[in-house]
Amino acid sequence: MLNERHKIIGPRNQLPIMDRRPTKTMGQRRPDLLTILGIETSCDETAAAVLEIDQDGNCEILSNVVHSQIDEHTPFGGVVPEIAARAHIQLLDGIVEQAMKSANMSWSNLSAVAATAGPGLIGGVIVGLMTAKSISMAINKPLIAVNHLEGHALTARMTDQVEFPFLLLLVSGGHTQYLLVKALGEYERLGTTIDDAIGEAFDKTAKLLGLPYPGGPAVEKAAKLGDPTQFKLPRPLLDRPGLDMSFAGLKTAVRTAALKEEPVSEQVVNNLCASFQEAVADVVGQRSARAFDLFKERYPGTPPKMVIAGGVAANEAIRTRLTAVAAEHDAELIAPPHKLCTDNAAMIAWAGAERLKKLAAENPEILEKSGKGDDMHVSPRPRWPLDKISESVVGFGKKGAKV
Repeated sequence: MLNERHKIIGPRNQLPIMDRRPTKTMGQRRPDLLTILGIETSCDETAAAVLEIDQDGNCEILSNVVHSQIDEHTPFGGVVPEIAARAHIQLLDGIVEQAMKSANMSWSNLSAVAATAGPGLIGGVIVGLMTAKSISMAINKPLIAVNHLEGHALTARMTDQVEFPFLLLLVSGGHTQYLLVKALGEYERLGTTIDDAIGEAFDKTAKLLGLPYPGGPAVEKAAKLGDPTQFKLPRPLLDRPGLDMSFAGLKTAVRTAALKEEPVSEQVVNNLCASFQEAVADVVGQRSARAFDLFKERYPGTPPKMVIAGGVAANEAIRTRLTAVAAEHDAELIAPPHKLCTDNAAMIAWAGAERLKKLAAENPEILEKSGKGDDMHVSPRPRWPLDKISESVVGFGKKGAKV
């Protein structure tokens, strides 16, 4: 179960509070607790968090500090990698210090340090991973290099103690994937976008309609004032089998419709946003229905569960559609609190803790010193598929060239 000293629980979860021990004296640590510092710098959020996990898997987020770089990137209408990396360099030390202080935690209290090692913008990933390596070596505690996508995949185990296996729909600015999460470290990609990610399509649609950055929330806000029936937009790939998706053509259709309406009024923009969002919801809803059917084929007798994560998981229209589809298939939709769907360090710390527990079960000495977790020579990776079968590609979709 999840309890947080900093309140970020969404309306879905009303979770019991763990028994609070007296405030620790600096330097003391209960031997039955894993205490993990997590660091996340894969894109435009600079984040650090401290988690404590007991032997039963109960988790307490002692601190979860996230600095969004929206203000730095807004003038450019999107994330500029060089600016993001520079901001991480300037901010990360202070963010880590703030997370440790807010958690009332000394370095000797930590069991390990977990950091995103990819995928992501390589400059930011380097900053976070190198910082984590330095801390690990300085305090002589294990380093856990975390796949950013695994952080998203396992978040619902932190908030809802979801049991394996389950489906994951990862929808963000950089990734759109259906994954079968079989066990820790065992993932199968069932479908992905062949071009733009959903979040990317939202951002580009907002930009071409003159809406502010970030585009996702702006499109959603405008859509609430629009009529989704005013424009007939395509639902790409719905006539094809499988779970792959495409959003580049939908984005282009919005542009074509907008050009026909010039000069574009505010209400036309609202209607276009509503029509675009409805088309996305239709695609995701139909693909999710297929995912539930596939899960039932793979695991007959096991109630299907789908976790939705990533920034687009905060979109109310998409959540509502998925909730309805889940109900139609006698399935459960699990949506972690919004602040744990977007990029954050708590999910990285949790994924690190899950891996650390597995490693410690095989080798108890891992908790004794640095170098017993991931090798200090582990490299940052701009691309890192979560499943072992899929090949890395340049870009977010299948049309990218193999590397």
